[in-house]
Amino acid sequence: MQPTLFGSQGAQQWTVSKLTFYIRKLLEENEILQDVWVQGEISNLSRPASGHVYFTLKDASAALKCVMWKTSAARLGIALQDGLEVEVHGKIGIYEVSGQYQLYADQIRPVGEGALYQEFMRLKAMLEAEGLFDPERKRPIPMFPQKIGIVTSATGAA
Repeated sequence: MQPTLFGSQGAQQWTVSKLTFYIRKLLEENEILQDVWVQGEISNLSRPASGHVYFTLKDASAALKCVMWKTSAARLGIALQDGLEVEVHGKIGIYEVSGQYQLYADQIRPVGEGALYQEFMRLKAMLEAEGLFDPERKRPIPMFPQKIGIVTSATGAA
């Protein structure tokens, strides 16, 4: 059998749309993923004018994008903020436009201040104590910079 552009001739060929739709159906038919509680720390909290709430739920080694629709967000009895440790209930689905899976949240319970946020605040306080945020340490940005540097991790996607 001669290999083709899409692999061996016997392999099923998919469009991106059809494959993403198929994965969405698999997620929707999985009962466990339709009724989950996930604990993590809120980051990248966004509340656009639509009334929906978007955020990322993180722990030390993973992140999960979340959306809470306006109707559920209106029933929230807590003020959400970055760094808050929470338990979120909802169902896992896929946003087909980006091909990313996410948690569609319908309930949120606070647990406390998250460990990642506490570490961030500890580091910020230490750097402030060293005077690294003092206004006199800041340099003006030139109108036309001569050099620009980019710093990223060795394993980052940048």
